[in-house]
Amino acid sequence: MTRPTPRWRRRKEARPQEILDAALDLFAERGFAATRLEDVAARAGVTKGTVYLYFKTKDELFKGLVRVALLTDLEEFEAAAESGTATELLERMVTKWVAEFVPSRAGVLPKLIIAEVGNFPDLAKFYLEEFVLRVLGLVRRALARGITAGEFRPVDVESTAYLFVAPLLLTALWTHSFANYAGHRLDATAVGRAHLDLLLAGLRPSPEPAGRRRGVTTRGES
Repeated sequence: MTRPTPRWRRRKEARPQEILDAALDLFAERGFAATRLEDVAARAGVTKGTVYLYFKTKDELFKGLVRVALLTDLEEFEAAAESGTATELLERMVTKWVAEFVPSRAGVLPKLIIAEVGNFPDLAKFYLEEFVLRVLGLVRRALARGITAGEFRPVDVESTAYLFVAPLLLTALWTHSFANYAGHRLDATAVGRAHLDLLLAGLRPSPEPAGRRRGVTTRGES
């Protein structure tokens, strides 16, 4: 019978992720303020000194979680922003969020940062600048590109970018907050599909009247 390898004998490369996983669990259970590095070390099965080797402060732990759980995928979307159509980019973003991020343990991060924003403004600023504003910027560029290409009708790009993000934020907040009290779990994937359907239908250019398409003017036009 093969016994599991003790944590202290595992490869060093695995330790940062184990520490991040432990921190995420504790932040979700207790909140950021109530979690101590000693608690994270105990949950990860390492010494407090080992935690300090990789993360000097609790703030750095949180930033590490955001980088691993959110920024890696975001950077991939940014790198591929000009590939394919604007519609395809928006579809990929929504699908990734509702199918992979929301159901994961990391899906609690939006709830966590909203809960702690007043007490830890530096972390809120980090999350805003490194993730939220970059997502909004990526969506704005996709909308503008779609409008220029005739893929979308002209819209208020700034406001529409926020409307794109808002339902996605709701899926994460509901799943990791209200679901336990609402009596049912939100089907984030179904909400994502409905969101895309309504958004893309609203962005689709309106067909021109048949006469106008043939170059025929209507009464009162010159």
